[in-house]
Amino acid sequence: MELLGTVDTVILDKTGTLTLGTPEVTEILPAPQVTPADLLATAASAELFSEHPVGKSILRKARELSSPITEPRGFTYVPGKGIVCSVRDSEVLVGSPALLDERGVEHSQFDGRSGSTSDILVARAGRLLGVIRVADILRPESADAVRAIRRMGIQTLLLTGDAAAVAREVGKQLDVETVESDLLPQQKLDRVTALVSQGKTVAMVGDGINDAPALMQASVGVAMGSGTDVARESADVVLLGNDLLKFAEVLKIARRCRRIILTNFGGTLLVDSVGMGLAAFGFLNPVLAAIIHVSSEMLFILNSARLLAASRSEV
Repeated sequence: MELLGTVDTVILDKTGTLTLGTPEVTEILPAPQVTPADLLATAASAELFSEHPVGKSILRKARELSSPITEPRGFTYVPGKGIVCSVRDSEVLVGSPALLDERGVEHSQFDGRSGSTSDILVARAGRLLGVIRVADILRPESADAVRAIRRMGIQTLLLTGDAAAVAREVGKQLDVETVESDLLPQQKLDRVTALVSQGKTVAMVGDGINDAPALMQASVGVAMGSGTDVARESADVVLLGNDLLKFAEVLKIARRCRRIILTNFGGTLLVDSVGMGLAAFGFLNPVLAAIIHVSSEMLFILNSARLLAASRSEV
C-alpha cells in the first residue's frame, strides 16, 4: 500500500489489459495463388499449442470454418515476434514482420496496415502465404480508468508489441500520454528499468507471459485476474477481476492513506515537541500532560477513521 501511494507513473500493456483479450479474425488476405483456406489452416496448425489470445482467435476461426488442423512439430515461440514450427515437413512462420525479416522472407506486399487491426503474417517454406488481420475490443472501463489515473497527476504510458498504427489508435481513444509500439519483452523491461533508475515509482499493469519480466522489475507489478499464471506469479498485486477502474480506485485510496499517515506522524511529532518544551520550562504538570496526550491520540484515531468512509464510497 505504501508504494501504491507514491506511484507517479503507470505503464499499461494493451492486449488483455486495456482490451478484452479475446480478439477476432476480421480479414484473411492470401498472397497470389494461395487460397484463404490454405492460409488459415496453416496459421491455425502453427498456433495449435499457443497460449496467446491472437493465436486462440485464429484457432477459433479455423474451427468455425472446419479448416483441417495439423499438429505442428518443433514448436518454438519467439517472445514478441511469433511462432516458428514445422507443419507437414515445411517450416512455418506466424507472427510479426520482424520474425519474417529474421528468416529472410519478403513481405513488403502486405506491409500496409488498416485501422486498429493487427496484421499476423504467415509464411511456409520461405514463401509468404498472406496476412490474417485480427482486431480486439477495448474494455468498456478502460477510458474511464485512464482518465481517473491522469486526474491524480500520474503519468500514463502504453507499451505494446503491436504495430504503431494499432497502438496510436488505442492511445488516441484512451487519451494515454505516451505510446510506444513494436516492443519486444526485453524492450519493455528496459523501458521500465530506465524509469525506475530515474527515481520514478512505476506501476506496471499486464496480463501475459511477455509482461512478466517488466512486472517483476516495476516498483509495483499489477496482473489482471484473467492473466497467465506466469504474470500473476510475477506481480505484487493481482486484480481479482479485470476492472481497471478498481485499480484506479486502489491508487486513490492508497494516496489518501499515505496522506493520513503522514498527517498523523507530523501531528504526533508536533504535539510531543510542544509538550517537551512546556515540560522543560515547568509549564506542564502530569495531569495536563495526560490530557494533551490522550486528546491528541483521539484526534489521530478519528483522522484515520476517515479511511473507512472513503473505502466504502470508492470501492
